Amino acid sequence: MKREVLFLVTAVALASAGSVLAPSALSGQAAGETFTATASVKTPTKSASAPVVIAVEHFSSDADRASVTAALKIGGTPAVRQELVKLKDAGYIEVGLHRTTIKYAFSRPTGDGRLVTVITAEPIVHLGAGAPDAKPKSGYDLAVALLYLDAKSSGHGELAPAAKVKTNESGAVVIDDYGVDKVWLKNVARAK
Repeated sequence: MKREVLFLVTAVALASAGSVLAPSALSGQAAGETFTATASVKTPTKSASAPVVIAVEHFSSDADRASVTAALKIGGTPAVRQELVKLKDAGYIEVGLHRTTIKYAFSRPTGDGRLVTVITAEPIVHLGAGAPDAKPKSGYDLAVALLYLDAKSSGHGELAPAAKVKTNESGAVVIDDYGVDKVWLKNVARAK
C-alpha cells in the first residue's frame, strides 16, 4: 500500500517551494516523551489489535534530519537504513510484547498540534507474510509510525510495521507498506 506523506523530509517540499523556516520551527524537541496507543488492523476476514508504546528518549537533531533526508534522496530505503544504523538509539516502539529500537524521531508543528515521525532501522513485523500470495519480504527494512497530535498531545496515527521509503517526482515521501491493510494507531495519548 503506497501512502504519500510529508514526514522526515518536510524540508524537501519547503525548499522546493522556496520557503525558509527558522530552525526552531523544524527542530525536534530536546526532551523525550512516551505515547500510548492501540494498533488495529482490519482485513476482510478478521481484525486484530495490540497495545503500543512509543517511547522517545530524545528527538533527532536538525543535522540528523539533514543526513537522513540526503540519504533518502540518494538511495531510498537502503541508504536511509545505512544512515539510521549510524544514529544513536532514540527510544523504542513496543507492539504487544515485541520491542524495536527507534533510530529517528522528529516532531514538527502543524496548524493546531504537531506531527511526530518515528523510524526504526528494522521492520517490526511483516504482516501477512504467511499468506499464500504474500509478496517477498526483501527491501521492507524499516518501520515508520506517524502520530497526528492535537495541542494536548493526543490524537491518532498510523504504523507501517515493515516499509520501504522513497521520494516521488514532486519530492514527497512515499511509504510502501508491506502489508495490504493499513495499521491504525487509535487513542494516541502522551503518557502522564
